[in-house]
Amino acid sequence: MQSIFNTDAHQNILNRIESLNENSSALWGKMDVAQMAYHCQAPLNVMMQKKDYNLKPNWLIKTFFKKSLYNDKPWRKNLPTAPPLKVLDSKVFNTEKEELVNLVKELHLHKNKTDWQPHPIFGTFTPQQWGQMQYKHLDHHLKQFGV
Repeated sequence: MQSIFNTDAHQNILNRIESLNENSSALWGKMDVAQMAYHCQAPLNVMMQKKDYNLKPNWLIKTFFKKSLYNDKPWRKNLPTAPPLKVLDSKVFNTEKEELVNLVKELHLHKNKTDWQPHPIFGTFTPQQWGQMQYKHLDHHLKQFGV
């Protein structure tokens, strides 16, 4: 599994984000490209403890979904999103794209950090699992928009 902490994977994600434009359309799902760019910021913000999304622990989700966050099996299309992370309002694409790029770059600067705080829903992850999870989430949504 790729990791956002791997330099090549990190650059691949950035290149794919840069290839998006305000007319990029989804192959599945309800979000437009601006909403997707905003949504993709949330897991990065959670990991770096930049924003609190009021996520609550859920033992059922933790038990049955945690390993799927960082394994090699692709996520299926149209997976449900935790309610606090759903994007229902309009967003400005260029603003959200720029913020997403900045967060991905900032996270990569911490690639050697070993003491990440636990996830509010899923608990502890190794640094490797955190990096894989972030890559997998971004990859999933970039594929959603054909890049």
